[in-house]
Amino acid sequence: MSLKKGGRKMFIFICIMTFVVCFLLGIGSKVVLKPSWAKNYEVKMTPEVGTLYTDLSYGEKESNRFDMYLPHDQTKKHYGLIVYLHAGGFISGDKSGDKDILSWLCSKGYVAVGINYTLFNEDNPDANVYTQSLEIKNAIPHIIEQAKQYGYSIDQMAIAGGSAGHTLAMIYAYRDAKTSPVPIQLLFGAIGPSSFYKEDWNIYGFDQNTDEARQGAAGLFSVMSGTQITSEMIQDQTYLEKVKPISALMWINEETVPSVVAYGKYDKVQPFKGSQRLLKAYQDHHVDYQYFVAEHSGHGLQNDNKIYYQYMQTVEAYLDKYIHVEESVNK
Repeated sequence: MSLKKGGRKMFIFICIMTFVVCFLLGIGSKVVLKPSWAKNYEVKMTPEVGTLYTDLSYGEKESNRFDMYLPHDQTKKHYGLIVYLHAGGFISGDKSGDKDILSWLCSKGYVAVGINYTLFNEDNPDANVYTQSLEIKNAIPHIIEQAKQYGYSIDQMAIAGGSAGHTLAMIYAYRDAKTSPVPIQLLFGAIGPSSFYKEDWNIYGFDQNTDEARQGAAGLFSVMSGTQITSEMIQDQTYLEKVKPISALMWINEETVPSVVAYGKYDKVQPFKGSQRLLKAYQDHHVDYQYFVAEHSGHGLQNDNKIYYQYMQTVEAYLDKYIHVEESVNK
C-alpha cells in the first residue's frame, strides 16, 4: 500500500518538475533564437528616450519592486501606462530581462513598467500564481501614484507579458479590471496558460481517465493555485471553482478588453488546447481580439518568425488604436 502511495507521489513530483523544466527550456530557446526583426522592438534607454528608475517599492517583500521607464517628453497632460510582466515559469525571471521592450514602449511615449513578484522556490514555498496575481494587483495603484509624483499623470493602461507574465497579465486584465485605478484598454501577450481544465493538459497526460492522471493534475493545480485540490475534486470537477481565481479565461465576458495573443501549436509547456478554448471564449463574448498561431513552434515561438513579427506589428497597431499618445502641450 505504501509503495503504491509512494509511486503516486513520485508521479505528481515528476509532473510538476516536467512543467518547471519545460518552462525554462521554452524560455531559453526564445532567448537564443532571437529573430533579426526583433531589433525593431529593442531600444537602448538613453536620456533622449527618457529616464529609468529601478527597484521602486510597492510592498514590504524584497521582491515587491518595479522599474519605471518615463518618456523624455514631460509636457503631456496625461500618459498611458504599459505594464509588462516577466516570464520564468512562476519560479524564475526578473523585470530587468524585459528592458528592451520596456525601453521601446517608453520611446513611443508611454510610461512603461516592469514588475517583480514573489517567485515560488525554496525560500518562498507559499508563493503561487494566486499570490503573485495579488501582488500585481497591489502594485498598480503604487505605480500610478509614483508616476504622478514624477509628474506623469496616468489616465489609462495596458498590461502584457510573456509566458508566466502573460498569465498574470490576463488575470489582471480579465479578473481585476473593475478594480483597476485607471481603465485597462488592452491586453497583449504570448504563450501564457489561461485555464486549467484537466482534459486540456494532455501534454502531461492529465486527460487520461486514471488515478495517476487525476493525482498528477491535483498536485500541479494545487501548487499553482495555492489551494488543496484532491483527485476526488478532479474526478467530480469541483476543482474548477478552486482554480477560478487563476483561470483568466473564466473571467472573460462581453466587457473584456481588446486582446492580442500568440501561441505555439506544438507547445509542450502550456497546452495548445487551452489556447483554443481561450479563442472560443473571445468569440463567444464578442471580444475585439487577434489570435496568432505559430504552426511550427513550441513554447519559444522560435520556428515561426513571420507569425511572431505579425503579432508584434499587431500589438503596435492595437496600442496606437486603444492607447493613443497625446500630443505635447507645447505644440
